Amino acid sequence: MYLYNSATRKKELFVPNNPDIVKMYTCGPTVYHYAHIGNLRSYIMEDVLEKSLRYVGYNVKRVMNITDVGHLASDADTGEDKMLKGAKRENKTVMDIAKFYTDAFFADCDKLNIKRPEVVEPATNCISEYIHMVETLIAKGSAYVAGGNVYFDTSTLEKYYVFNDHDEEDLAVGVREGVEEDTNKKNKNDFVLWFTKSKFEDQALKWDSPWGVGYPGWHIECSCISMKHLGEDLDIHAGGIDNAFPHHTNEIAQSESYLGHKWCNYWFHVHHLNTDSGKMSKSKGEFLTVSLLEEKGYDPMVYRMFCLQSHYRRNLVFSWENLDNAVAAYDKLIAKIATFKNEGDIDEAALAQLKERFTKALEADLNTSLAVTAVYDVLKAKCNDATKLAALADFDKVLSLNLIEAADKLRKKQEAEEAAQEHDPYIEDMIAQRQAAKKNKDFALADKIRDDLKAQGITLIDTPQGVKWKREQ
Repeated sequence: MYLYNSATRKKELFVPNNPDIVKMYTCGPTVYHYAHIGNLRSYIMEDVLEKSLRYVGYNVKRVMNITDVGHLASDADTGEDKMLKGAKRENKTVMDIAKFYTDAFFADCDKLNIKRPEVVEPATNCISEYIHMVETLIAKGSAYVAGGNVYFDTSTLEKYYVFNDHDEEDLAVGVREGVEEDTNKKNKNDFVLWFTKSKFEDQALKWDSPWGVGYPGWHIECSCISMKHLGEDLDIHAGGIDNAFPHHTNEIAQSESYLGHKWCNYWFHVHHLNTDSGKMSKSKGEFLTVSLLEEKGYDPMVYRMFCLQSHYRRNLVFSWENLDNAVAAYDKLIAKIATFKNEGDIDEAALAQLKERFTKALEADLNTSLAVTAVYDVLKAKCNDATKLAALADFDKVLSLNLIEAADKLRKKQEAEEAAQEHDPYIEDMIAQRQAAKKNKDFALADKIRDDLKAQGITLIDTPQGVKWKREQ
């Protein structure tokens, strides 16, 4: 499998440190509000990555954090803690907010068939691990105490920003427009490892530490949670492209300074979901959630398919028209699958050929649009329905679009409607005459019969299962 590595800016053959287990870490949600569908695009593509690795034969252990403390409203380590902001908005405790939105996040994941990682660790569970890492970084000369807070010293690194070649000044958080510079920092790119009460008196969650009562910075959480469950080396770290800087950049800085060696081999970044006005964001006010899509009548599987039709490294533009196009494609796909009959023996040679095309799409840097094309190749394949259904069920281990389940549901619905349809000897006789006319290529008579019935309020519907009819109200 070849994957694009954001750290090297090229596609690389994926080779895990240990062939027996792929160690994968993904940044989890900050649970102060509902996840919007832009957030969930990242989790869908990370889910596809994990399932693809399993599909090609790897065993995967995936770890994800839940940020329930320490993520400030600004990536510049300034402003209000997002969790405290959520608690004030809803007049609840921070822990009540965390539980509610954690549950809501996983409910959305269930609707989108996103597999829950093997390990999910709330940030508040690992305070002792953060303190130990900060103490070690201070002892190594990689961190310093100033103004009551502990900062990582980026001047101790050979190279700070690893994900592209911009000048340091262009990336310096401290000089971003609208961001107040923290005068405690030795260097503009330095970041906080531990905050104390001297800076945020109203912080709801605080713990004792060698530097005073306080709480951890956001960036240190992922490093410590990953090491706690996956050890000192990591195969893949995944997240949204907006996390590349400063979050993932700071993770690398502190982790490799702490460990004394390379930490993570492959960095997997999912690009933005945009609207006509730019990147989807909670800070802009109203945002789209899975529940809102459902309220408007959209099956969450349609949104998953919408995401799979585009490569994860391309910005994806959301519009209702684009989503409606995905609805039409999904409904047509399911309707076709519903016509297949699971009869006869599976053609193993044909199945292997179909699976090879699908696997190649996944191995080409997770090309999900080609993987979806492989699904349509199955529909057109010259093999029996049993083989097609076996291929589709196999592909859905990765795509997770409920292909077989949705087709079964549609078939049962159609059968129930057919069984419930009233019998009318006159109409059924006219349908039989029309079928005979079509067989004799007397299309004028066939059309006349259809039009005569239409004039009587009877609509004929030609389906793969035969002619259906309904009486107009």
